Amino acid sequence: MRQFNKFKGTKGFISTWQRVIRFRYMITEQAKERCRILAFWERHGTEATGEAFKIKERTLFLWQKKLKEGLGKLDSLNSRKRTPKNKRKRIWDDKILEEIKKIRVEHKNLGKEKIHPLLLDFCDAYGLACPGISTVGRLIKDLGGLRDYPQRITGTGRITKVKRNKVLRKPKDFKALYPGHCIAFDTIEKQRNGNRMYVLVALDLYSRVGFALGTKSHGSQTMAHFLHLVSMLFPYDIKNVLSDNGSEFKKYFTRETGKKSVIHFHTYPRTPKMNAHCERLNRTLQEEFIDYKINLLFDDVTEFNKQFSEYLLFYNEKRVHHAFKNKYSPLEAMLQSTHYKINLPLDCKNGWTYTSIVNFCIFLV
Repeated sequence: MRQFNKFKGTKGFISTWQRVIRFRYMITEQAKERCRILAFWERHGTEATGEAFKIKERTLFLWQKKLKEGLGKLDSLNSRKRTPKNKRKRIWDDKILEEIKKIRVEHKNLGKEKIHPLLLDFCDAYGLACPGISTVGRLIKDLGGLRDYPQRITGTGRITKVKRNKVLRKPKDFKALYPGHCIAFDTIEKQRNGNRMYVLVALDLYSRVGFALGTKSHGSQTMAHFLHLVSMLFPYDIKNVLSDNGSEFKKYFTRETGKKSVIHFHTYPRTPKMNAHCERLNRTLQEEFIDYKINLLFDDVTEFNKQFSEYLLFYNEKRVHHAFKNKYSPLEAMLQSTHYKINLPLDCKNGWTYTSIVNFCIFLV
């Protein structure tokens, strides 16, 4: 220990430990792999090494030379940094830098793509070369980020950042336990000759009972109306709804969930697998009905919904579902649930179990 340490006691132990940690991270996995290949080369020869690792003979001699020059230390086999020692510095006119600062102050947190067109007009006016979009981003970073956050004063007098309103995310361990526990919503978009039509989809995650409606719009007001129709047609109370973060699930849709005292869960951004059951229903609807009636959807949406309702009755009443091992339809599975209770009078024609095709079409149209 004394030959490595200049200091005794705790100070000497700390210096030794720091040296061990430094050498541990200096030897990369690449250096260890090269050392194994050199050992294999010495034992089995050049031809076998070339076949096994696809490495040329001159590369093996180069590694061997590096290892000898490094006195047998494995860190000598690490790849050398290719970063130049002297990096070029970005040199731009001070007027451009001041203009970038000015734009970021006037328009908070404006991105480089939005700043570049404004900067282009400024440079043309002063006869200066305008930096590209990526360079504008680097200049903002060099200037310290120029990031500004909304602030508020707390009750104790401290200044803190204003946090964004966070939406309620679906819990990772959430599972539908009974019909109406959670209804998933989604939207299918179809295009033809530049025109767009939409199919609104709803699915009960427990019983797999599904609803859908063709429409020209998929705004939040339309989706709120669709939620109202679903709540009228389902013979049980809806406790939770699940959707993605689309604009159609904001404003009026949020108001409708508030009126009905329904908890609204959102999936995480760019995570469609969190709403996988509804996504799978989207595919089934397209493969079995929508793709064959695409022209009718654009030409006569009312007739499309009438024919669509007949298919949905077949889907929910007679078509067996894979989730129930192809033994029960969604409606049969819902009726077998111990939690299932019809909250409507027997003579009511609004419930799904009592709704004829004609009445169902009236609700959809």
